[in-house]
Amino acid sequence: MPNLVVLTEQLLAPVPGGTGRYTRELAAALARTAPAGWTVEGVVSRRSDVAGAEVPGVLGPRVLALPRRALIGAWEYGAPIPVGGDAVHAPTPLAPPRGAVVTVHDTVPWSHPETLTPRGAAWHRKVIGRAMRHAKAVVVPTRAVADELARCAPGPAPVHVVGHGVTEFPPEREVEVPARYVLAVGTVEPRKGFGDLVRATAALGVPLVVVGPPGWGAVDLRAPHVRLLGRLTDAELAFVLRRAAVLAAPSLSEGFGLPVLEAMAAGVPVVHSDAPALVEVAGGAGLAVSRGSVPALAEALRAVLSDESLSGRMVTEGRLRAQAFTWENAAETVWAIHLTRPGETSIRQ
Repeated sequence: MPNLVVLTEQLLAPVPGGTGRYTRELAAALARTAPAGWTVEGVVSRRSDVAGAEVPGVLGPRVLALPRRALIGAWEYGAPIPVGGDAVHAPTPLAPPRGAVVTVHDTVPWSHPETLTPRGAAWHRKVIGRAMRHAKAVVVPTRAVADELARCAPGPAPVHVVGHGVTEFPPEREVEVPARYVLAVGTVEPRKGFGDLVRATAALGVPLVVVGPPGWGAVDLRAPHVRLLGRLTDAELAFVLRRAAVLAAPSLSEGFGLPVLEAMAAGVPVVHSDAPALVEVAGGAGLAVSRGSVPALAEALRAVLSDESLSGRMVTEGRLRAQAFTWENAAETVWAIHLTRPGETSIRQ
């Protein structure tokens, strides 16, 4: 029976982040949409506890011989540590040196290297460049990433644009939040632009709720009007998201911007930066502002919070936009990429 191996290592990272959600949702959808006779198996590095890498419908996780640090080092320097399987999907650039289909989420290591650690930026440039040279194919979430990748790391690997899907949240679990608030969702790190959002909401006198774990960079968002909720369960996130007056995504750079899509699906208006991927995903259903401009961000938030006709129109358009994205569609496209044989013409979206 043929087997697709999915590297679910990101689920066990200290801060799984958006790529962790992508890994879990895509792996589960790949299992649900598997062609007849195929199985899907998760694989992780050696460690004592792998329970966090369990995905519904996905076999395993199977544990490799090397621990995480050794596996990263081995693949970084091209050692062919096998993972088995008839096909291999790497949902992040941590991937075998050759032959896998690799998802590259963004080009931040080139476009905004200052928002990563020097080591992180260098590692990502190296492994993404290798994927562009030696992967069976590369998957990116937006045309914006595909275009930038062609400039930053050109290579012979075919590049396919495959959007994310909308998460199906479980029943809500109540969380204490203000009566009316602006919401931000994401790992708290420099490129998210949350510092600008703190200043913009302070100028408006409106509470800001931030959902997401701290990342690198020691970004300090503490202020009297800010509620830092940290990492929430999906049930808690569903509660907080659906009660937000507006979601703000002021990122300097993104590859997709899943919170934007999830907010639109939940009927929440979205104000986002003019980062190309966010503009592409929002498809005109959000309100775009210049990156790094606190006055522009404050004015856009003021407009949405004060104009019911504007916010109502944005909710309607956002829901329609979100309907175009499903994890099943994403998984079926990824399966088509894996099943394309050498020499056949593969579909680029």
